Amino acid sequence: MKVKQYLLHNTDELSGTADSETDLVIGFGAKSMLEEKDIYASMRKQFPEAIIALCSSSGEIHHTEVYDGSLTVLAMSFAKTSLRYHAVNIQDHLNSFAAGTKVVQGLMAENLQHILILSDGSLVNGSELVKGINSIIPSNIPITGGLAGDGSAFNYTLVGLNETPKQGRILAIGFYGNSLRVAHGSFGGWEPFGLERTVTKSSGNELFEINGKNALNMYKEYLGKYAADLPGSALLFPLSMQVEGGDGYLVRTILSIDDERSSMIFAGDLPEGCKVRFMKANTDRLVDAASVAASSSLVSFDTIEPEVALLISCVGRKLVLGQRVDEEVEAVADILGNNTVIGGYYSYGEISPLLEGGPCELHNQTMTITCMQEID
Repeated sequence: MKVKQYLLHNTDELSGTADSETDLVIGFGAKSMLEEKDIYASMRKQFPEAIIALCSSSGEIHHTEVYDGSLTVLAMSFAKTSLRYHAVNIQDHLNSFAAGTKVVQGLMAENLQHILILSDGSLVNGSELVKGINSIIPSNIPITGGLAGDGSAFNYTLVGLNETPKQGRILAIGFYGNSLRVAHGSFGGWEPFGLERTVTKSSGNELFEINGKNALNMYKEYLGKYAADLPGSALLFPLSMQVEGGDGYLVRTILSIDDERSSMIFAGDLPEGCKVRFMKANTDRLVDAASVAASSSLVSFDTIEPEVALLISCVGRKLVLGQRVDEEVEAVADILGNNTVIGGYYSYGEISPLLEGGPCELHNQTMTITCMQEID
């Protein structure tokens, strides 16, 4: 595998010299850059033979630094690995579950090693999307990726596969061949506190009541002075949800609030009967969690250093870390080593298995890492 990395602040920075060797281009960028009318045409001119995947972000990860208002690009060429791809629009399907089944339909094969998912982050219910994918793909195939971002605006997001990025798009890229090794890790570092509560009224990812009380009013009371800044301030105070039948938990972040319905819309489902707790952040713990995610991603690599690492972290972590945001990326780089090319973005949701060999889950507020290595 050969990996090249670019950081662009405008399309004019592309060289214009065609690179016909690149097989896959993944770009994460500010929505303003992806809305430039010539963005895809410029990328296609630069990489005429490549699969080109573009996704809007809430911050771009390039090597060991985090940028805003830019486009970070990973250009990969493979020696023995083949690729398949498919994209759908959520607006063409009944719901997110159906879109999830459709986007991976036809990707399953005997030598499938990994699937990368990039999805619209505003119109798609990430939990249902993942459930649909899991209904088609067996849990022994690692599936990672994330939801597109839009800074802290929560307006609309963009994703594109071999096209100008659009709203509602979901893409899947399958990686095939026995020479590709893939590993993943995901960890949060947020601290649950207070009493455990029960969701008593919800519908999918829309939450109405906790412990029989209006959840939005309870949440606003909990936020205090931050309530006026909803939904953006909710990134600082997510909920943890206990995994059914297990000891682990998933984190859920608010995407929007509906004052007329007196409800909150989350990036993933909060089923009735599930146990939840409020959470808070400690910046040191968030940085340490990034190291844990990196270390866990290397478990199956033994002493081999991955050639490329895709980092997808949550915009909530970025807001909490503030000027220290580079530290969580640096913590990952310290673990992975100098020979690993690092790229990625800040998202509205992260997709990764909770446990090694388990099905993929939708996470919020985590650092999720996917490592790849081609071997002889």
